[in-house]
Amino acid sequence: MLIDITTTVLDQRLSGPTPGTATRGSAVVPSASGAVPGDVKPSHQTNECGEYPPGPFRPGCLTVPMTISQRDKALLFHELHRKGEPLVLANAWDVASARIIEDAGSPAVATTSAGVAWSLGIADGDRLGRDAAVDVVARVAAAVNVPVTADIETGFGESPEELAETIRQVLDAGAIGVNLEDGVFSGSTPLRAVDEQVERLRAARQAADAADVPLYVNARVDTYIRQAGDPATRLQETLDRAAAYLAAGASGIFVPAVVDKDTVSALVKGIDAPLNILAWRPEHPTVPELAELGVARVSVGSGVASAAYAVAQRSIRELLSKGSSAELAGALDYGYINGLLAPKA
Repeated sequence: MLIDITTTVLDQRLSGPTPGTATRGSAVVPSASGAVPGDVKPSHQTNECGEYPPGPFRPGCLTVPMTISQRDKALLFHELHRKGEPLVLANAWDVASARIIEDAGSPAVATTSAGVAWSLGIADGDRLGRDAAVDVVARVAAAVNVPVTADIETGFGESPEELAETIRQVLDAGAIGVNLEDGVFSGSTPLRAVDEQVERLRAARQAADAADVPLYVNARVDTYIRQAGDPATRLQETLDRAAAYLAAGASGIFVPAVVDKDTVSALVKGIDAPLNILAWRPEHPTVPELAELGVARVSVGSGVASAAYAVAQRSIRELLSKGSSAELAGALDYGYINGLLAPKA
């Protein structure tokens, strides 16, 4: 039974579930009448909120039913972007990391292009390729119940037509959102011309519309991460690009490498759409601080993958130098991980 989301209502993070909604998993998905049919059951959610209780940025013990359509997952994902109540995404790079993220209570899963590339023995920076990226997205989307958004870097194609094909394949793989960068890795300038990126965003939106999926297009503006142009005019350039991208069909704006509060605040005020900020280092603003500034989405990019590789590095160095394994204390239980990946009942 498919649930028609005419108005998506999310569990208030601190007040408990809304009457007439599902009460287990990661998101509230009411039917058109405000009720969830009793025969809709999650298939493989192992967390009952005992070990991982709800918190301010984890929306309670609620799940997206297995029977929800891709279109409705996309609508739900749009609704999760709320100014001042940011969607927090710990990016996955394979199925195991995606299942761990879902089981911890995340209402959605995002992929990280860097993490995916590294796991496949490829350097990050638009080198992954469409086939490899889509393959991982398909595996992740098949393994989790929650919405999946894919990092497709610059789109895996130079022409708008090639980008549209990427969008079609990502949608076929089960994703409901994408990150699309305006940075480039060849040529004399670090960014695409605005009119060129606008054309690409229009092609992406048209491909999604043709598939009847309200794709969440998170348009990444790389002015800061690529240190493009004059620092004195960089903020205005970012705002101008954001406005053009939104007019072309973007759903939200992602500006990586901005963590100072004054600039974040200026971006929130100057962009008429949900703002995504990348923050995962100790010196970066916390999620509550970004929420207070009005940010609608906080992601960690390759942060979790980098931390996992750091554990691998520290543990092998300790084993080789000391013959001990204290660095492996706190490792996840074999049975827990294996259970997350066991075939669904």
